[in-house]
Amino acid sequence: MTTIKYNDGNMSKDKELKRDNRPIKFFGMMLPAMPSLMFRLTGTFLRFKRDAKKAGKVFKKELLKQGFDKKTASELTEKYLESSNITKLMLNSF
Repeated sequence: MTTIKYNDGNMSKDKELKRDNRPIKFFGMMLPAMPSLMFRLTGTFLRFKRDAKKAGKVFKKELLKQGFDKKTASELTEKYLESSNITKLMLNSF
């Protein structure tokens, strides 16, 4: 990184140059970690989806066991599983 010193004693431009390089340094430090981070996040996401699907099956089974008809049990299970749709939740938050 190059620093420029001015004779007039104005150090704010020197600090600006250092501050401008911060995002580049941060990105450079994070770049090597990105593949493993994405791999772990994908694994976590897929496990979450699998567990939600299992929970939905158990939920529907219990509703049927309690005497709900299949149509109502399916609708309630669909509503139950909406809360575990991370992609939909993230897109709706913007």
